[in-house]
Amino acid sequence: MISSPDSRDTTRLGWRLGPVALIALVSAMAVLVGCTGKQTDASASQTAATVNKADITVQQINFVMQQQRGLKPEQADAAAKQILERLIDQEVALQKAQELQLDRDPRVVQQLEAARRDIVARAYIEKSGEAAAKPSPEDIKKYYDAHPALFSARRIYNLQELAIEAKPEQTAVLREQLATATSVNEFIDYLKANNIRFSGNQAVRTAEQLPMNMIDTIAKLNDGQAVLFPSAIGAQVVVLAGSRSEPVDEARAKPVIEQFLLNDAKRKVAEADMKALRAAAKVEYVGKFATGTASAPTSPEVGASAAFDSSPSANGLK
Repeated sequence: MISSPDSRDTTRLGWRLGPVALIALVSAMAVLVGCTGKQTDASASQTAATVNKADITVQQINFVMQQQRGLKPEQADAAAKQILERLIDQEVALQKAQELQLDRDPRVVQQLEAARRDIVARAYIEKSGEAAAKPSPEDIKKYYDAHPALFSARRIYNLQELAIEAKPEQTAVLREQLATATSVNEFIDYLKANNIRFSGNQAVRTAEQLPMNMIDTIAKLNDGQAVLFPSAIGAQVVVLAGSRSEPVDEARAKPVIEQFLLNDAKRKVAEADMKALRAAAKVEYVGKFATGTASAPTSPEVGASAAFDSSPSANGLK
């Protein structure tokens, strides 16, 4: 029998910025500051390459590299060369687009304005977060002691994952079937027999690579156990095929926890500031948006949460 410990309903969340999106962001930033490739400030014009007489500078490369989390020093040179090649491709496309006057296309203008609004608004949110206090040594130790699954009892997990398409009312039945199944294959046979669509995946994940709201539950599993979490599409089954212990001591965890707590504090300060700004602003809903929206404003946490990525994996825990 596959045993399944009690757990609260949780869902998997998270996103990463891909290379294409990153280059698009750099392009938007270039437009915002009036940059078309050629730099006029001699102090900022260390040229890395020229494309039809337009400079691509070391400053541009460094800007993109600063967005790369977890980049090791020994990887810097190789990463810089890859970024330069992408910037060259971007510059070639940009020049051709300007030649075709695509920068005047209404759709492009709209996207550029949306990017400008997002970048400037995010800059304010980040600025407001600067008022957050730095965590104390006591705060850091308290967090370390409260999260053994991430640190003192940290494990590397070999997981089998099933993403199941199901209706909310099917969750209880699926959980019962998982608990009574003698093997993962028996549970999969049940899914197939009942025409329940699913996809499988096998992965090795460190504790900090797991969603924060799943870590404690998965940490309680013994090898061979499984647990079911409701998800956006139905349910996610996680089977612990195997694991090994790899703890992180307090000294090694300290800078990671400090950055995590600081980011979290910044997020909370920014959320409070946004809430105050929203309360002071005069907002009038018009047309079809006027019905039933005044009492349910958009959550102010969205912008602050996006500006401050507060998770141990995002802050350098390896």
